[in-house]
Amino acid sequence: MTRKVFCKKYQKELDGLTVPPYPGAKGQDIFENVSAQAWEDWLEKQTMLINEKHLSMMDKEARAYLAEQMDKFFNNEATDEAEGYVPPSE
Repeated sequence: MTRKVFCKKYQKELDGLTVPPYPGAKGQDIFENVSAQAWEDWLEKQTMLINEKHLSMMDKEARAYLAEQMDKFFNNEATDEAEGYVPPSE
């Protein structure tokens, strides 16, 4: 049976993650309040930001930047966009 959560990103009940994506309180908060779909959507956005902004995950400031962007993403606040990215039309 799939675990359900009330997703703070999409404001509705959706399938939850199977395990916390991070250790500690931050991971537990995401596990309890973010849907699997929102997490997948974040991973796509994170990949675009890493690639377009040439971020190194060895850099502490880059990791802090991504954590800030992730919080904004899940709270439906404005986030940075990859320069030149045009979303596919439906």
